[in-house]
Amino acid sequence: MAFNRPLLRTSYEQDAAIFPTYTQKGAMVAFGVFLVLMGLGAPYISAIPEFFLGPTWINPITNMLPLAISALGINILVGVTGQVSLGHAFFMGVGAYTAVALGGSGDEWQACVPFHEEIGLLEERGQCGLGLPIWVWLPFSGAVAAAFGIFVSPAAMKVRGLYLAIVTVGLVFIGLHLGRMFPEYAGDFESGRKWPSLDFRLWKEETPLIEFSEDGKWFGLIHLSEEQKQYFLLMALLGGFIILAKNLVRSRTGRALQAIRDRDIAAEVMGVPEFEYKRLGFAISSFYAGIGGALWGSYLGRRSPVDWSLFLSVDFIAILLIGGAGTIAGTMLGAVFVELTPEIVKHRTDWLAEQIDASNIFTPVANFLLTTGESGDFGPINIGTVAPGWTMSVFQWNFVIYGVLIVIFLIFEPLGLFGIWIKIRNYWKRWPFSY
Repeated sequence: MAFNRPLLRTSYEQDAAIFPTYTQKGAMVAFGVFLVLMGLGAPYISAIPEFFLGPTWINPITNMLPLAISALGINILVGVTGQVSLGHAFFMGVGAYTAVALGGSGDEWQACVPFHEEIGLLEERGQCGLGLPIWVWLPFSGAVAAAFGIFVSPAAMKVRGLYLAIVTVGLVFIGLHLGRMFPEYAGDFESGRKWPSLDFRLWKEETPLIEFSEDGKWFGLIHLSEEQKQYFLLMALLGGFIILAKNLVRSRTGRALQAIRDRDIAAEVMGVPEFEYKRLGFAISSFYAGIGGALWGSYLGRRSPVDWSLFLSVDFIAILLIGGAGTIAGTMLGAVFVELTPEIVKHRTDWLAEQIDASNIFTPVANFLLTTGESGDFGPINIGTVAPGWTMSVFQWNFVIYGVLIVIFLIFEPLGLFGIWIKIRNYWKRWPFSY
């Protein structure tokens, strides 16, 4: 008599599949449809709050996508390989400035306008660039960043843990110093310079083959705004890099990196060359960072050297700790949470500020939490121009939220949001049994 056991896997291919069950495959298809509807600005659907659809959130989400690509890189280095790094922003900057040097304004290197302190005109600064298309400068951005990662990787063999973190912090300050020394490439230290657009050209022709920087129809089929075009492009790139990262972790190379993370001496005894794989981990992580930095600069249009600071590196550490280090899904959850939380807090604070004079049930809450800096106003969140006493702005409160969440997750749930999801999933799998 034959019995069908749920989730029975009879081959290695079934066990190693990314989505082994029809439920997971169906859920991913539904999620993909949801992302497409969100990008198209789907009308309000009663079953789905308008908060998640339409043009309101397309810019914050699109801004998050390049950072999510970079987060995949630091997850490979920190979560998979076990090498602590606080210099991820440096490698993002390397990729970004490679992109602006290859794809920025100017047809030849001789077109560079040298920086002169006595000129002091922003439009005269940072004009170096070859004007090459995206299919040239984007892969080169990752390759140059990977080369820097390989150059730095020997430090991983000499120091580890906190000492390695301190070494990589030094890279960030080196990058800031280089930004001051080469303004013809970095632009003004505060206002930066313009990055190349995401338009796809075969070479240097005037009209791009596929345009991403202007509203219009794609292939004569559907009219999309500039924001929608960039959303779909960056979402497709993120999906491709997720697949690459997932397959890397499942491969022989990924298993070797995880062996070094868990027991580096035992792994080397078993034949895993520690130096080679740590160098590979740095190279792959830096490649992802370079790609993410190039795309981030191109999407925002103008960046300055101060944007590739230690605060950006700390953001990625928060993504790993809150989302779940060592997992692709956890990295994506952390990227969504960390990068969209400031927007959510800002929107909710603006809404709460509107309730101060509305005389409804939310008015006392708004008066208790918000302050405009006037005397007798003691709210902890400052929405005015003056910050009295211990009050902080919404931007400052975001750092407090990150710090508190990192401490909470480290103490109660080291696997972060992904660990919470695993517990919920396992509970429903074994329900109604308690074991």
